[in-house]
Amino acid sequence: MPIAENRRARFDYHIEETFEAGVVLSGWEIKAIRAGQVQLTDGYVVIRDGELHLIGCRINALRSASTHVLPEPDRTKKLLMHKDEIRRLIGKVEQRGFTLVPLDLHFKAGRVKVQIALAKGKAQHDKRETEKKRDWDREKGRLMRHKVSSKA
Repeated sequence: MPIAENRRARFDYHIEETFEAGVVLSGWEIKAIRAGQVQLTDGYVVIRDGELHLIGCRINALRSASTHVLPEPDRTKKLLMHKDEIRRLIGKVEQRGFTLVPLDLHFKAGRVKVQIALAKGKAQHDKRETEKKRDWDREKGRLMRHKVSSKA
């Protein structure tokens, strides 16, 4: 069950492969995530010094968070993966022009994980194609429901 989802990513990108990574968070961020105060839509993943970092993931602090901590909602968060996986991702991003985008934030065994995707950007005509397909699937569902209900 995702905590936060980046629905825009599947519309803007062709998803090639997905990976799961841990996220380094502080206490107030965990509390805010459990309360649903997280937004992933503008997030993206960058590679710095052989490490993955999540940028643009906004976690709004709760009013009841610790008073001695100055919460920073748009803080860059480090992602945790095995070194060989990171090396493979770096190779694909640098050589083939792939992008790393976060798809969703979820809990797994009490820990917050982020599902990231190796993706290529869609052209404008591909986005229109996706929208046409979605509209047709919706219309097809309506027709089938109407057809079933008229027979009954």
